Amino acid sequence: MTRSVALVRFVDYWHALTPATVDAINTIYTEAAYFRDPFNEVTGIEKIHHIFSDMFVRLDEPKFTITETIEEPHGVLLIWDFTFRLKTLKPQLTRRIHGTSHIRFAEDGRVQYHRDYWDAAGELYEQLPLVGWLMRFLKKRVG
Repeated sequence: MTRSVALVRFVDYWHALTPATVDAINTIYTEAAYFRDPFNEVTGIEKIHHIFSDMFVRLDEPKFTITETIEEPHGVLLIWDFTFRLKTLKPQLTRRIHGTSHIRFAEDGRVQYHRDYWDAAGELYEQLPLVGWLMRFLKKRVG
């Protein structure tokens, strides 16, 4: 499978992600895939499946929108927005995280490496009541 075909399949999967489609994650990631974001660092499809299944337990209406893709010889860079509502804190408020992902595909077109980059402090923690106050205070002191 060419990387371009794999990339289209990957983007389509994430745009259509639901609790039901999480179970098809093994068609997108290899059994020994590596995944890392600001909260998780895991290897293996079962652990990756758990992270994204748990996302639907903790969040309402999580949705990834990939806005740009950049293909390079050794991987792909995705630029995305993630919108969601926290079930436990101001559930009526839709939140947004802007980030990027570095993806490498295996020969069979499935993902073997997925690393997300986003600003957890600025895009998430600053929006939380007590932690947010502390993060904004520290940001002012350092800046």
